[in-house]
Amino acid sequence: MNKNSNNQLLQNNNLQRTKCLVYTRVMGYHRPVESFNIGKKGEHKQRIQFNESRCY
Repeated sequence: MNKNSNNQLLQNNNLQRTKCLVYTRVMGYHRPVESFNIGKKGEHKQRIQFNESRCY
């Protein structure tokens, strides 16, 4: 799919789309990332995601 067809799909389905809130744990409780100040948003983008392997 090219960029124009992606944009067209988004525009056609715009009424069906819902806002997605991303929450993260901060100091023992969960907060939406959109409520962070600009510095905290930058810090959140720099975080490294990892998957912990299973112990046997």
